[in-house]
Amino acid sequence: MEKNMEKNIKNKLDGAKLAILSNRLGGICRKMGNTLLRTGRSGVLNRAKDFSCCIVTRDCELLTAEESLPIHVLSGPDLMAKSMHEFHPKLEKGDVFLHNSPYHGDSHPADHTLLMPVIDGHGEHHFTLLAKAHQADIGNSIPTTYHGTARDVYEEGALIFPAVQVVKNYETIEDIIRMCRMRIRVPDQWYGDFLAMLGAAFIGERELLSMGEEIGWDTLHNFTEQWFDYSENRMIAAIQSMQDGTGVAQSTHDAIPGTPKEGITITSKVTIDTKRAMIEVDLTQNPDALACGLNVSEACTRTSAMIGIYNSVDNTVPKNAGAFRRVKLHLKDNGVVGVPHHPTSCSASTTNLADRVQNSTMRAMAEISDGLGMGEIGCFCPPSTSVVSGTDPRNGKPYVNQLFLGHTAGAGAPFEDAWMTMLHAGNGGMCYIDSVELDEVYTPLRVHTRRLIEDSEGAGRFRGAPGIRVELGPVNCRMEAGFVADGNIHIPLGARDGGPASRSDQFRLTVKGELQRLEQCSQVWIEDGEVLVSIACGGGGYGDPKSRDPERVLQDVREGIVSRNRAEEVYGIVIDDNMEIDKTATQSLRA
Repeated sequence: MEKNMEKNIKNKLDGAKLAILSNRLGGICRKMGNTLLRTGRSGVLNRAKDFSCCIVTRDCELLTAEESLPIHVLSGPDLMAKSMHEFHPKLEKGDVFLHNSPYHGDSHPADHTLLMPVIDGHGEHHFTLLAKAHQADIGNSIPTTYHGTARDVYEEGALIFPAVQVVKNYETIEDIIRMCRMRIRVPDQWYGDFLAMLGAAFIGERELLSMGEEIGWDTLHNFTEQWFDYSENRMIAAIQSMQDGTGVAQSTHDAIPGTPKEGITITSKVTIDTKRAMIEVDLTQNPDALACGLNVSEACTRTSAMIGIYNSVDNTVPKNAGAFRRVKLHLKDNGVVGVPHHPTSCSASTTNLADRVQNSTMRAMAEISDGLGMGEIGCFCPPSTSVVSGTDPRNGKPYVNQLFLGHTAGAGAPFEDAWMTMLHAGNGGMCYIDSVELDEVYTPLRVHTRRLIEDSEGAGRFRGAPGIRVELGPVNCRMEAGFVADGNIHIPLGARDGGPASRSDQFRLTVKGELQRLEQCSQVWIEDGEVLVSIACGGGGYGDPKSRDPERVLQDVREGIVSRNRAEEVYGIVIDDNMEIDKTATQSLRA
């Protein structure tokens, strides 16, 4: 025992070394991500940045995931790494595995992931690298990666790869490539993205092997243990600064084909125990899996609950397996959110219902005390984020790409207004909004309008983001657009007396100027001369609007986010004709 204590003391790294090694490992993830951004073929990667890179330990625990999308990484990499070990007990240097199975740890089938074990010259496995990239097309039965009405994975149609070996001894296995190229509508685009992912994995391996040789593998594994302990202690302190208690909240997704007519209500029960320094989330009181594509994978259910928690945690607390020791999740077996069974479809697993898990969890935390939780983040997936497809008249070639043309969605928080370009709850604002000009260059479409909608924000002490209107249409061709919109009926709610955001909507503007409302879950052709109109939700507010700082209200009025009438009626702030606060009238109104 004394020898072990001496060894632990000798191997203990000081705070400076922990910080340096943490940043160096994070830098590897950033290099991998930069490779994907600069070499990806599709707009999903090189314009929208819908990808993530991370490192897990040899024991399949998340170590670091710098600059990644939360929905991709908080849970899932650990589960996928375990499935890699299960299906391939003997790992060798130069192996890479393709994974997109939601039944074995991936988020949803559209998120192709490459796993590469980092193995030294002696054949010892030390870490596993993951490069995950959302695909514009994966061979679904319809040209979209969000098949909301798919009754099962067979109707969904995606090729499913449960940790299938795609590279051996650094050589690509062409059989797998040929399968994908035959099934996917834009094979060259997919293959370009695949090579970008592979390049990211190879660069990550090169950097990690070099780091291991420089610093020593024992030191790196030592760091991992101590970093996890440090992260757990930071999480303990964060939880102990919170209010004890239990909160329950619900968030309802609009009905689409395959769901109950009243929609799908998600219930989250959150318990904060400061004495034990634990947060528990119970998601077991939710419906069974449904015959549609909205079911949420285990990875996304776990991740969504953790996003709901971490939005109330000091943002300097590391997000890794050490901090996760202080979170306990209760999931329903074969639930619509929980642990799905094959062949349940999880086509839209990362967005629609996953967002409702996050929103109900955040509002449940807000029920416990002021200073926790958030309003509800705006609903995904409006037509402005459609997967569009067709034949490009400029070259006669087929195209498929997901647009990220405009979705604000951010919710009011306890101490600040919404993040304007959140996109959706699981994204965390990490994706980019598309450049109008680049979308028009690469896709035969024209964007006619992109503007914020006045008086559409969730009012509050701290307000939600306003909604956004986007109008687009094809140029010299017809265009197919697929989307699974939420928030037409069940709008994003506020927290702690905060107000809701305005509803979403979707229309076709015909060549005759008629505005036709579209089904919110649609796969629709937009003809040449027609316009697809998208109205996307903002986010709910936090706290009583009447307690909002008058100067913030004035600034919103000056920027056109809030009208003078709404400022007076909802916020109790009177703005005069000179665009200044009428202090006497305001004091009387707020009395």
